[in-house]
Amino acid sequence: MIDITLKNFEADLIQDSMRQPVLLDIWAPWCGPCRTLGPILEKLEVAYAGRFKLAKLNSDEQPEIAGQLSQAFGVRSIPFCVLFDKGQPVDGFVGALPEAQVRAFLDRHVPTAEAMEAEAETEAAEQLAAEGDADAALARLQQAVAIDPANDAARYDYLKLLLERGEVAKARAAFDPVAGKTATDARLDAVGRWLAACEAAPRARSPEALAAAIAANRRDFAARFELAQLHFAAGRFTQAMDELLEIIMRDKAWNDDAARKTYVAILELMSKPLAKAGSAEAKGTLEVTGKAAPAPVDPVVDQYRRKLSMALF
Repeated sequence: MIDITLKNFEADLIQDSMRQPVLLDIWAPWCGPCRTLGPILEKLEVAYAGRFKLAKLNSDEQPEIAGQLSQAFGVRSIPFCVLFDKGQPVDGFVGALPEAQVRAFLDRHVPTAEAMEAEAETEAAEQLAAEGDADAALARLQQAVAIDPANDAARYDYLKLLLERGEVAKARAAFDPVAGKTATDARLDAVGRWLAACEAAPRARSPEALAAAIAANRRDFAARFELAQLHFAAGRFTQAMDELLEIIMRDKAWNDDAARKTYVAILELMSKPLAKAGSAEAKGTLEVTGKAAPAPVDPVVDQYRRKLSMALF
């Protein structure tokens, strides 16, 4: 639990909520219901074991913050609790609710214990991968997916590492449970297209045969796409995009937009941030809406995004 003031509002509430949900309890010493609710919240912070952080704000001592939040939610009484997640106030409740109702509120927003454990495994895998221990990283990611099968971020990282290592059969087994989500999840769509390219590669014509077919007919899009898929399967992403771009420039809608969709998938695979955004320095002014630090920009990805934009528009 931490007390919130104007000085630490940004660092200890907004920025901390980028990493885990933060429940802000707005109270006052003279408020009887506040004294009833406070111990319940403190008990639940311990019981939830890191799934959320409790922060408290004395409305008498910090009227500017309390006033802005009350106005934003149309609330005029205390105790008033606001849940912050990813830098944003996402939900709240008013009054000294019984413990069961507070638990129900928290359970709608905070990660499950399984999700927290899977996240810890994923973070450990990222560190191991950065240190060059791909075997240990893969084991951690496999464990993360086993703990929390609904964690699509961990599954994406697991699939990506499997394909980087050429373990196509294992990737297929891990991908099939989420294959139906590709229409709504760009990451899973991207890794699914990479998997398809890897599975098709053994049946493809040789690069020499494909190059000859393209030289004979620059509009042999099937041969050019097949060559792009070979590059894609081998992890030669820029070479694959170069071939796909040739198709897009000549026929944007060829084969149900296959070239553009594959190009975008490759950009997605290349666009994972190199490091997680760090916390900003604390400010002395109130900003209810926080902003995450921008992810590092890969100049190659940026270059190929511009190429695609020029080809399309």
